[in-house]
Amino acid sequence: MWATRLACILAVCAACDKKPESTVDYDKPRPLGGPPAPKQSPEELNAPLAKVDDVTITVGQFESRLDRQSPYIRARYTSLEQKREFLDAMIKFEILAKEAQRRGYDKDPEVVMAMKQVMIQKLMKDQFDQTVTPDSISDADLKAYYDANQQEYVKPEEVRVSAVIVKSKAQAERVAAEAAGDAGKTNKGFRDLVEKYSQDPDTKLRSGDLRYLSQATPDPSVPKPVVDAAFNLIKIGDVSGVVDAGNGSFYILKVTGRRRAMVKTFDDAKAAIRNKLYHDRRADAQKTFMDDLRQKAQIQVFDDNLGKVKIDLSGASGDSHGMELPTLPADPTPPPTP
Repeated sequence: MWATRLACILAVCAACDKKPESTVDYDKPRPLGGPPAPKQSPEELNAPLAKVDDVTITVGQFESRLDRQSPYIRARYTSLEQKREFLDAMIKFEILAKEAQRRGYDKDPEVVMAMKQVMIQKLMKDQFDQTVTPDSISDADLKAYYDANQQEYVKPEEVRVSAVIVKSKAQAERVAAEAAGDAGKTNKGFRDLVEKYSQDPDTKLRSGDLRYLSQATPDPSVPKPVVDAAFNLIKIGDVSGVVDAGNGSFYILKVTGRRRAMVKTFDDAKAAIRNKLYHDRRADAQKTFMDDLRQKAQIQVFDDNLGKVKIDLSGASGDSHGMELPTLPADPTPPPTP
């Protein structure tokens, strides 16, 4: 069963990280932030610490494995006795790995898939960490993006209103009188007025919503006197009197939303732009890299057989290896901090 195989794999992976048994008081605080370890020569790093059959554990491998731990964990392994404990954990890891390999787990589809995922992640990290970095984006590129996308960083004040639109001033005054009472106090009440009186079919379908309006970038479908009247209303929920649109229509407005003006300078937006361009360029570079590899590969797709694939939608977990769809790993490089 795949569950048994997975349990063995997890045991192998956990063996090296397991806290070794010891008489050392690991809860006792230990000094952190000491001086960095002195540099070692290749000969020193390649010096053997232990052999498990044909596998040699070297000083460099020991240090590399320990360096992956947190500073607090590393501080536990300073004495010779504690180093022996960590080395024993590495020896156990190799013994279990050898036994797993002897039993053929290295050919298990789930193990092969996990190995491929790790290899792909390391490949992508090594390929792009040095070539596409946040620092590789020049200030000129950042400014060019800022200038080309001003609408993202400089936005005028906007107000959102709903409207009852009629063709007669006398009728508009009657509607305005109703809107000044209980009917105009709630959005539902105003929508009922729209449904009952409005003579503009397009806005009536939206319950009278004219959406957000701006004096700086006017909507050609909304007359200027209506926009100006909307901005003269102060609070959300305010209702206007009769507004003569100047085109034979009369509006009664209700404010349903307001957005303050926003101005982000280049310096304000710089970090966010760098973050966006970095991820965009990284994605483009990965796509180009993948496309180039795809062109070099010999690929055959058998659509006839693909159509024979049966998908079990019953929710039952059969005796499968449970492999997920292979994907490129997540970008291992964190984005720059704004």
